[in-house]
This record gives sequence, C-alpha cells and structure tokens, in this order.
Amino acid sequence: MAAARYLHLHNHSEYSLLDGAIRIGDLVSIAKEMGMGAVALTDHGNLFGSIPFYKAAKAKNLKPIVGMETYVAEGSRFDRSSHGRRVRNDHLTLLAKNETGYRNLIELSSKAYLEGFYYKPRIDLELLERHSEGLLALSGCLQGGLPRLLRAGDRRGALDLADRLRSIFEPGDFYIEIQNHGIPEELQVIPELTKLAGETGLPLVVTNDCHFCRREDHAAHDILLCIQTGKDLDDPARVLRSNPETYFKSPDEMYRLFPEHEEALQRTLEIAEKCSLNLKESVSLLPRFPIPEPYRSADDYLERLVMESLEERIPGADEAAHARVQYELDVIKRMHFSGYFLVVWDIVHAARELGIPVGPGRGSAAGSLVCYALGITSINPLENGLLFERLLNPERVSMPDIDVDFCDERRQEIIEYVISKYGKENVCQIITFGRMAARAVVRDVGRVLKIPYGDVDKLAKMIPAPGVTLTKALANVPELKERYEQDTTVRKLIDLSLSLEGLARHASTHAAGIVITPTRLLDHVPLFRTNKGEVTTQYEMKILEDLGILKIDILGLKTLSHIDKTLCLIHRHEGVELEMK
Repeated sequence: MAAARYLHLHNHSEYSLLDGAIRIGDLVSIAKEMGMGAVALTDHGNLFGSIPFYKAAKAKNLKPIVGMETYVAEGSRFDRSSHGRRVRNDHLTLLAKNETGYRNLIELSSKAYLEGFYYKPRIDLELLERHSEGLLALSGCLQGGLPRLLRAGDRRGALDLADRLRSIFEPGDFYIEIQNHGIPEELQVIPELTKLAGETGLPLVVTNDCHFCRREDHAAHDILLCIQTGKDLDDPARVLRSNPETYFKSPDEMYRLFPEHEEALQRTLEIAEKCSLNLKESVSLLPRFPIPEPYRSADDYLERLVMESLEERIPGADEAAHARVQYELDVIKRMHFSGYFLVVWDIVHAARELGIPVGPGRGSAAGSLVCYALGITSINPLENGLLFERLLNPERVSMPDIDVDFCDERRQEIIEYVISKYGKENVCQIITFGRMAARAVVRDVGRVLKIPYGDVDKLAKMIPAPGVTLTKALANVPELKERYEQDTTVRKLIDLSLSLEGLARHASTHAAGIVITPTRLLDHVPLFRTNKGEVTTQYEMKILEDLGILKIDILGLKTLSHIDKTLCLIHRHEGVELEMK
C-alpha cells in the first residue's frame, strides 16, 4: 500500500469520556489500514490513553503522536468567577515533538486539573509559555480562540492572539487549523482563517475532528452524547448532537473536502516528521526508603530485620528455614527489590503501632518466608508448601505485588502515614475507569431510545452477570437471541449497545492502590482530580506497573474490624485452595 498523502492529527478516543467513541486499538488499526505512517491522539484535557496508544502504535510499526486538546482559560487559570457569563475556554491542540514535549504535556494536563479546573481542566497562556518546549500547536476547532475572535468580527484580536501563540512555540511550530464538517460557521470561518495565515505567515493545516471510526458509527456516537447529557435521542431541546462528519476519514475524502488546500493537507506529513517521541524502557522506580545507621544499604537493613525476626516468628528455626529465607533474600537482592519489601514492612509495622487491624495476607505474598518473618503475612509458607516463586521469579523480572488488607474504617490513616513519610508530591491514589458493561449499557441505550423501562429491564436481566459480554449473552441465552432476531426494536437496542459496550464511562479512585515515586509524581505520571477532590494518577494500575512505578495495594476491608473472623484464601502450588482463619 502506498503511503497516505494525509495523516489525522486531531482524534478523540473513548478517554474523552462520553464524547469520543474511538477505541485505542481501532484508532491504530484504521490508520494502518489507510496507509498512514503516523497518527495522533488528542483527548480533551487529559493523557489517560497516551501510554496504551503509544504502545499500540509502536506494535503496528506506526508513529504515535501523543497530544491533547487543551482548554485555555479566558484569563488566569486560577480565576473561577464567571460573573454571570458563560464560562469560555478556548480549545488548543498540542502535540509532543519529543520526550521533553511529552513531559510538558504531563505538567500542563496535571496543572489543568489541580490548579485550573473550573467546569473543565484549564491551562492559561502563562502556564503554556512555561511548558511549551518540545511542543507544537494547532489553533483548534471551531471552539479555538482564533475562530472565536474571527467569527465575532475581532480581526485585531485574532492577529494579536496569533502573534502571542506564535511567540510561545519554536519558529514554525504554531499552525492555523482549519476543519470542514459541514457546519455553516466552519464554512464561514475557513476563508478568514486562510486569510489570517497569509497575513501572518503562519502555516495552515487541515484536520478532521474525529470522534468515531467510521461513518456508520454516527448513530452510536449520538447515543453516547445523550448518555453524557442525560437527554433522550428525540429531545428537540438537546444542544449536544453528534456530527455525522466527525469520523476518521480516508485521505481521499479529506482531499475532496479541501480541493483548494493541498499544501495544508500535506502539511500533516510535515508535522508528523517533526514528532518523534521515543519513551525510555521502563525501569523500577522505587522510593528512597530511609536506611538507619549503621546499615549501608537496603539489602543490609532488610537482611538484619528478617534474621532478627525469624527466630521470633519460628522459634528454633531449623536449617531448612534458614536456607529458604537466605535463598529468598538472595533473589530479592539480585532483583533489586529490597527497598520494596522495606516499604511494605514499614507500612504494616506502622499500622500495628497505630493499632490498626491488618489482614493475615493473601495471594502470592503468602508464599514468601521473608514476608512471614517481617510480619507482612501471618501464614507460614513452609508449613503449607507455598512457593516463593509465585511472588518473585528470577527468570521473569517483574515488580512483586504484595496486597495488604487494613481495617476499612482506618485505611485513610495508612494513606496519611505514607504521605507523611514520602511527601505529598510523591504519593497519590490510582485512577480507575468505570466502563459500560453489558447490562448497564443496555439500560443506558434503552433510556435514550425511550423504550419502556420494563422491557429494557427484562432484556438486561437476560444477560448473565457479572462479566458476561453482550456477544456471549447472545450466543448462550436462547431467549435473548430469539428476541434479537425477531424484534426490530430489540435488535436496534442491542446493536447500538454492542457499539458502546466496554467504553470508558467515568473516572474514579481505585479502591486499593496508591503509588509512591522516588521524586515528585509529575516527573513520572500525569495527575487527575476526581469529583470528590481526590488526587489520582491519570494512568491506570496496569500502566503504572508497566512503567515500573511502585504500587502498593492498601485494601480496606470491613471484616478487618473483626480480624479474628477474617478468612484468607491461599492457592497452594498444586492448585489446591487452603482456607485459614
């Protein structure tokens, strides 16, 4: 396939929550199908999907262009007074040229949530100026500052803003963006933007504001917007409607849309050439655990703690116990995880000092004699034939995963202890995304289509829960399949639900995980603030693990108020479950 003459630089995935409907895998696949050598991801104000996108594109031998469509506050990002006016935020498309640009996107996106959030995560021009290195910018969609000023007849204001934005970025790295989705206001402003580009000498570039993959996905996207706004599909008063042209068009379609702007179409290739983000391979990013005198290293201190505790935990420990614990220590040292075990030990030790009930341990950590000696777990792995290699395997280098359960009512005290020890700039909770599961999406779509609640409820209850997809339900539930095949309303409901199933619906805080970084969090991950005011990472747990960032599972269980009644399930290496109290 010949290389495409056009690349898409303005794309919204499912991580533009309840607004974009493009799955990361589909974005990469469709770009590859069309012969594009690169593709961008520019979600609204966030980097939620940037790492999965980067990895998926690299796997397809496609250049990933990581970016975001940011919101620029009218004045200062700290100003939260609208004075009765509609809050105005100008859209601006930012793309990372290199790792410096990616790091600056992390700063901008994080501070947009932590400092500038007012209805939307906002930056301002002062912040952008401080974090513009390694970035290039496109002037944005119809909601961008330049189109807004030109439509208002403020040509002087548009010239001034264009000059200001030009000055923020490296020469040649600010582009005037034009789009055509058949919207009358767009068609009116295209000549004005083109004229502005000519007057200022700024390069012009064509983009399409992609929110779904293919033209036929328009109906499902319209449903998604109704779910976002709580409106019915046929509500004549609803303002937010899906534009059928905001799909991932082919290069030929883009050329037919802009026959007079061939240079601006080809400029997308020029921009892609400028963007060469190559992220470093992940390494273990353990926090600096304070080592007391006279110990010289985490290895020395861990070994002393374990050896001092072993006799107490296993009175008269025999040669086999000493050999096992020495083997585990050797593996831990060789894999450079002594600091990790010390961090977990310290948290558990602090909890007990505070009188907070701690669980007996579960999962692979129960196979570690080191964990037992340190009091992290309460089950002797030697007595139960449990394997240490389930926690740490020298043949497969990966971060160990020790889950610790604490009394639910006092879990926050543990988090506060960790913050006091490592600093609030180095500790936060982890984001998680609620997704549109089979039953829920059927109910959502049914509401939007105004199908009677009772009918939708019966259909939803035909789907076995939890974790059963609609596809599996159709294959395995004869009554549901029969309704689907014989009732056109049911078929429409299920087909639309299948299109939306699994998409991210909202962001919240993970019930268990916290991360601790060796330097400030913003050196490693972008941050997010939830509706409840909790600060979390923008990256999900699996991504953090892949990046080598230390994750500690601090799960709060109500049963731990009565720890004597807590059950711990451990999988023996034969696959038999051992239940212990």
